[in-house]
Amino acid sequence: MSTLLAAIVEALNRRKGKVLDLAQLSMHEAQFRTFKKLFLSEFGRDGAERDLQTVVAEYERQRNGRE
Repeated sequence: MSTLLAAIVEALNRRKGKVLDLAQLSMHEAQFRTFKKLFLSEFGRDGAERDLQTVVAEYERQRNGRE
């Protein structure tokens, strides 16, 4: 994982944790479990993180091609 991607994912993980904490406080347990599963599917390794990996890799390819 590139340094740039690692920094972005780390920042997003902190925010994801806050969103999950707030959701847990405002939902019944069964609702929260479903929300958490869907949220992490969309914003976790198989969702947004994979998309970011593609974007960062393309950015780095273009940047390295210019240097």
